[in-house]
Amino acid sequence: MMRLQFAFTAPLALALGLAACSGPSKEEAAVATYCPNPFVVQDAASLTRFKPGPGRDPRDIAFQAALTGTGVTCEAGRKKLEITLKLRLSVDAGPSNAGGTTSVPYFVRLLSGSDVSEGQDFNATFKLSPTSPRGSSIEEIALTLPYDRPSDLGAYRVAVGLKPTPEELDYNRRAAARQ
Repeated sequence: MMRLQFAFTAPLALALGLAACSGPSKEEAAVATYCPNPFVVQDAASLTRFKPGPGRDPRDIAFQAALTGTGVTCEAGRKKLEITLKLRLSVDAGPSNAGGTTSVPYFVRLLSGSDVSEGQDFNATFKLSPTSPRGSSIEEIALTLPYDRPSDLGAYRVAVGLKPTPEELDYNRRAAARQ
């Protein structure tokens, strides 16, 4: 008798299982195609910070940082796209770094067309010392993009980078020209 019941319920269970695996809706699939891949702003992939004062030779470097990777995942919500942005940062202590807390500034900008629609600055904090002169972290930022139609999301781009001072930016550009 038990087998007979199973024979009748198996097709129903199979049909329900297949219905649950039908995949994303058309809107969810369209939204997934507009998940914005982040790009690193030119001249903002690395940062060399010197100790305070006039010296600018290699002995005066407090730390060197780099944005070594980016990634993004997106999830469609009700008329909004939830974005999880991940940035991998690495830092190396320089000869003038005495140890302690090192703060590496970075930014995230949401671009719509050629305009910055939103942006925020952040700091990644590392504890560096002579025995532990290197650090790395994965910074995770949540963004929400509202939309009326999935195609509205095609106008958005995500720009990321380290945040050098004007002097540090000039140093980055001169270093890039020498390579």
